[in-house]
Amino acid sequence: MITPISPDTLKDILPLIRDYQTFYQIADISDALNATFFAQFGEHSPLGCQFAYRDDGQAVAFATVYLTFASTIAAKVAVLNDLYTTPDCRGKGIGQQLIAHCRQYAKGQGAVRLQWITGIDNVHAQQLYDKLDTHKRAWYFYTCTTES
Repeated sequence: MITPISPDTLKDILPLIRDYQTFYQIADISDALNATFFAQFGEHSPLGCQFAYRDDGQAVAFATVYLTFASTIAAKVAVLNDLYTTPDCRGKGIGQQLIAHCRQYAKGQGAVRLQWITGIDNVHAQQLYDKLDTHKRAWYFYTCTTES
């Protein structure tokens, strides 16, 4: 069952967020910072929403969708910024269900597309994405800190 995360249920996915960040080798993970940051997303937030997939009441996966704009197409878009399923629940179609749910959420919010990126070495995720009705594009992804 897929449900939106609320302030009351955020605690259920904080361990999954920590595991997700560990997977991407994030240093200095803070549960307090995560709780504050992810609390801004919700069913009625203009910023986006976070969803949990529950199996027998236990949160085993989550996805976060940010709402933003793409100037290249002059339209509102949704970014699937996070998608994580616990290792023991992978390969059961949960990720695919979450993506489909996020796609419908994006449409309902007026976004013309749902987009995301993944690591080049995340071949398991790519196998899922390649099965979907998606268009893979080659881009270089640059980041820099805001510190001088």
